[in-house]
Amino acid sequence: MGRKVTANQLASMNIDESTAEDLSCRINRFIEDIGPAECWQKVSKDILKPDDPFELHWFLYNRIYSDWDDSKGPRPAWIADKQTVEESNIAGLIKDLGLGGYNELHAWSVQNRAQFWAKMTDKLGIKFQRSYSNIVDLSSSVASPKWFVDAKINIVDSCFNAPGDQPAIVYRKTDNKLSTMSYAELESLTNRVANGLMAMGFCRGDAIAIAMPMTAETVAIYLGIIKAGCVVVSIADSFAPPEIEKRLRLSNAKGIFTQDVVVYAGKEFAMYEKVKSANAPRAIVLSYGDYLSVELTDNDIGWQDFLSDDQFESVPSDPGEHTNILFSSGTTGDPKVVPWTHTTPIKCAADGYLHHDIKPCDVIAWPTNLGWMMGPWLIYASLINKATIALYYGAPTGREFGEFVQDAKVNMLGVVPSLVRVWKNSGCIKGLDWSNIKAFSSTGECSNVEDMLFLMSLAGYKPIIEYCGGTEIGGGFITGTVVQNASPATFSTISLGLDIVLLDENGQVVDNGELFLMPPSVGLSTELLNQDHYKVYFDKTPKGPDGQLLRRHGDQFERLAGGYFRGHGRVDDTMNLGGIKVSSAEIERTLNSIEGVNETAAIAVSAHGEGISRLVVYTVLTLGTNIEKEILQKEMQKTIKQSLNPLFKVHDVVLADSLPRTASNKIMRRKLRSQYKF
Repeated sequence: MGRKVTANQLASMNIDESTAEDLSCRINRFIEDIGPAECWQKVSKDILKPDDPFELHWFLYNRIYSDWDDSKGPRPAWIADKQTVEESNIAGLIKDLGLGGYNELHAWSVQNRAQFWAKMTDKLGIKFQRSYSNIVDLSSSVASPKWFVDAKINIVDSCFNAPGDQPAIVYRKTDNKLSTMSYAELESLTNRVANGLMAMGFCRGDAIAIAMPMTAETVAIYLGIIKAGCVVVSIADSFAPPEIEKRLRLSNAKGIFTQDVVVYAGKEFAMYEKVKSANAPRAIVLSYGDYLSVELTDNDIGWQDFLSDDQFESVPSDPGEHTNILFSSGTTGDPKVVPWTHTTPIKCAADGYLHHDIKPCDVIAWPTNLGWMMGPWLIYASLINKATIALYYGAPTGREFGEFVQDAKVNMLGVVPSLVRVWKNSGCIKGLDWSNIKAFSSTGECSNVEDMLFLMSLAGYKPIIEYCGGTEIGGGFITGTVVQNASPATFSTISLGLDIVLLDENGQVVDNGELFLMPPSVGLSTELLNQDHYKVYFDKTPKGPDGQLLRRHGDQFERLAGGYFRGHGRVDDTMNLGGIKVSSAEIERTLNSIEGVNETAAIAVSAHGEGISRLVVYTVLTLGTNIEKEILQKEMQKTIKQSLNPLFKVHDVVLADSLPRTASNKIMRRKLRSQYKF
């Protein structure tokens, strides 16, 4: 039978008999005449529709690729077409430089890093108030480069290169009305914020916190603080008072912007009250509704009383001056305090321009928050590229968000994989028109093939730019492009302007090991405000293949055929089971395919005084699923035996309502390990 599809197989997926017969004939004609990749391209574009049962999509994808040769690389679900490639920003850069193709471009970008970043500042229209004398100074070390020497800059100036009447933000509050804010209106509000800060007596360099949801006003507040020469302190509005207080203390914040209440998933939460209980400094308070619903203390001020004149000249700054204080995803003790500078946003915008192919007037949506680096990333990657930010003022988990994506005509949609899993399990996106989407992006955690194929199917198969980086990277170090085929849950390239190496415990180059960065690059942090930066990232790291100083990041990656990569999560989430190393992500990717399983977290634990690692799987079931723990454990053991390794034994399954996560949505496996009891 081979790859052929029968009408009976299709009919079993709730497809009527005559349609199943017709589909099987059409699909088999492709299968007989052409290879798997070309066959899938035709089937996904000409036959499958977003409203078809995903079971059909998944079946055909696996059937068509059933005899795929893995030595060619992972199975592509989207194949880069000639028009997309030729019209891409990357193709334009290749042409400008007179290079032969993408691989040559990447090699050039790491061999000529200074020239690469100079080229990107030109492409992005970065405005310098005083030009630089040297692109980069490495006299101290590649660990502490100085970029754009002698320049004066305020990165906010580069966010307003688009025409004033072009939409800068499109947003929807819970009243279901679609609203827009033009670039001119956003710039005016940004200036009113900057003037308001000066009128309140804040000074250049003062740290001003933001603890509120991502709204149009939040974007203006963020830009206004930086334009005034002050420093944003990014705090997720979901944090409890002790976590807010910790971040205010670590940043020495002198003021804070917040909201009276926040509404999430139909529930109202007291935000101002929470901030004040965190011993916050003087607050500027916005209202969720038409008027403030709380009484302010004498020291605090309402938004309308705070706003001032709409003309303001940005404060000139050195490129290395701080603009934003962010916090790493620490699970114990104080998190790392990571400052961004006026150069970090250039990395955000460059990744948006090159890897996400953002163009002027594109509409960019990414459900996020300023407490996670993707909040600032969204602002810079959109505005510097003259695109439009799309903001939904509610939870992204339901159909209402999907309708917003449809109505706002979103062109690039960013996600975290767990959000896609919610959509897939609930079916809430079914029947919506996402045809305006040109690309997806996914970050925050390891994804799996099935969920990512589902996401692609929602828009008639558009590429997913898998994107992995970090707060201290200013963007991604490994990602994808629209000029390379997209294979679900894999990365197609190291980021332009960066290079990496995979090493084993002995410092030898391997195809599956710990990932180290090869500095320098715009975006890479050079200091931490509460720890020794060199000790954290460079101390005792192995040397590169040519003796280079390497930068530690802590992720495990696998190099696949065809130049692709697969992420396996954090190195400290790697476990040794039966003498064999395996990552949590690899086990979870396998177990999440079991029917009725929503998501899992795999950890290795040892009894006191016992050196043997035992596999424990925390499991969240899909809504409405009822399965006994013992039966589920047997099914997991069977799946691991068939798909991974029969030596991996499931010691225990713990059923949970949810998994603990950081503000950036990473599963806190360390917390699960600490709380598990034998």
